[in-house]
Amino acid sequence: MHEKVISIICEIKNEPDLAGRLTASSDVLNDAGLDSLQLINFILRIEDEFGIEIDFDQFDMEHLQSIERFCEFIQAQHV
Repeated sequence: MHEKVISIICEIKNEPDLAGRLTASSDVLNDAGLDSLQLINFILRIEDEFGIEIDFDQFDMEHLQSIERFCEFIQAQHV
């Protein structure tokens, strides 16, 4: 799942080389450098890719502190 999330980030950033610098511990906003519009596109792509609808009552910006933490949040949305 981490690799898919990183791939989506690279696609949205239009920076394929970014994949080599991102890891599970990378911060989605600071390390990946997503701006607000890119973040919206990222969330929409994640929802499409994983067939989920992110519940923003449960979503917190803390979930973006690492790709690992974001993946855990996505997995919890499948329950």
